Amino acid sequence: MTPQFVLEGTVIGLAVGSIYALIALGFVVLYKSTKILNLAHGELVLFGGYLAIAATYGLAGWLPAGAAFAFGIAVTLLVAAALGFAVERAVMRPLFGQPLLSVIIVTLALGYVIRGLMVGLWGAETRTFPPIVPPTVVEVLSVPVSLVGVWSAVSALVLLVLFSLFFRYTLWGIAMRAAANEQLTASTLGVSLKRAFAYAWAFAAVAGAVGGILLGLWLGVNFALSTVGLKALAAVILGGLDSIPGAIAGGLAVGVVETVVGGYIDAFVRLFGQPLHGFKEVTAYLVILLVLILRPHGLFGTEHIERL
Repeated sequence: MTPQFVLEGTVIGLAVGSIYALIALGFVVLYKSTKILNLAHGELVLFGGYLAIAATYGLAGWLPAGAAFAFGIAVTLLVAAALGFAVERAVMRPLFGQPLLSVIIVTLALGYVIRGLMVGLWGAETRTFPPIVPPTVVEVLSVPVSLVGVWSAVSALVLLVLFSLFFRYTLWGIAMRAAANEQLTASTLGVSLKRAFAYAWAFAAVAGAVGGILLGLWLGVNFALSTVGLKALAAVILGGLDSIPGAIAGGLAVGVVETVVGGYIDAFVRLFGQPLHGFKEVTAYLVILLVLILRPHGLFGTEHIERL
């Protein structure tokens, strides 16, 4: 593994990892607030990517290309937030007090329903945005990266900062943090837990949709995009299920490990004389396996000790 290979993999991995971190942030906020591991998060990523492309093309006949893209993104985020509110109100709230395993299985079923609707509406072929960003290549630390990749990574980093400021300084953000850290105390102080849960679902849906839009701009949208939700889960498990800084660090780390280690094994390692094509795609799941064996609470998560 040459230094140039590591440098190129690190730059590309940080760019991809910034988007993983953004998607993982939705995972963590929802888990901290509701203790629900949302297995439909990948489908929310897919939903955002498909809807943004459809909205952009639908508005292109009425508006200039740039305006159609901007309004398409705005429509997608509003619909994603509405979807999050609807899921919390119609599906999750009636399950309040039910066994946690049942609720998690419901999110798995919800993901399949959303994916099925995507198949019915838009088919299975890969869809792409209109060419909003010029198809040029720029150099980052002497590493060639597509301009759309740089644009997606910078957008993800800016949104991570904005979301961090939202949770730190806005009333809604503080209420959601309070509900996430100590529900009983927050409720005593006047925080509506039902409203905080609804905001958490809406935020998770918006974060997933933004991730789908950014990855869709870079790579296009097809049904493989839903697996990104599980890669974000690897980032969350690595950083700690209840740690927002851990989700960001975990997303960046998974992006780099996947690109450098997975890319190297993909290109150069052989097993019984056969190349391991596609190993890069399973690297994130290997991270999940190793972290759960070696450090189940992640790098920054809370360690819970139970006496038997």
